[in-house]
Amino acid sequence: MGAMALAAGTFLFRFAGPVLRSRIKISPRTVRLLEIASVVLLTALAVTTLMPSHSGQFGWALPAGVFVAAVLTWRRAPLLVVILSAAAVTAGLRLLGVH
Repeated sequence: MGAMALAAGTFLFRFAGPVLRSRIKISPRTVRLLEIASVVLLTALAVTTLMPSHSGQFGWALPAGVFVAAVLTWRRAPLLVVILSAAAVTAGLRLLGVH
């Protein structure tokens, strides 16, 4: 039941955007601030994902994969190429014993 409520809520949020776009006017400054906030939020998510959440040893495989993803994103590679390359680098390093 909870999953259905989440699915319905997600649908309603996604549907409300196009429906309400012509009715609600947002200033260009607010739009710019929301764009900046989304970049900050995604950066914070990426950084917290890189930090070890347990007392185990911190390895270099994951940060290396993220670095590859960042470089490819900066070079404007397609998203699928970015994801697969980062995963391949991380997995390859882990196979080589770099954790």
